[in-house]
Amino acid sequence: QVQVVESGGGSVQPGGSLRLSCQASGARVPYLVMGWYRQAPGKQREWVAYITAPMTTAYIPSVEGRFVISRDRAKNLIYLQMNNLMPEDTAVYYCNEWPLNRPVWGPGTQVTVSS
Repeated sequence: QVQVVESGGGSVQPGGSLRLSCQASGARVPYLVMGWYRQAPGKQREWVAYITAPMTTAYIPSVEGRFVISRDRAKNLIYLQMNNLMPEDTAVYYCNEWPLNRPVWGPGTQVTVSS
């Protein structure tokens, strides 16, 4: 199982930007599809974006064009650049394998978008 630690969250105003980082551990990580997920208050956790080993990416419609997922396979790092943030992006953000496979969740990182 992949183990992860997320960082980089914070509080920003609408229209602001943040870059999240995920340090993953495990020999298989460079070969896995890795994703970012988020859970807003009172809502279920949802998938946000994923990136494959050859760097193919996919996003949910609500973040397409605003978020960019990337990875450093040599360092087992996965990033999420979030631009033009909106209040509805407020959530705890997590990374993990995609699709989920008996996940062990990290602590997540809180993103709050508010004026």
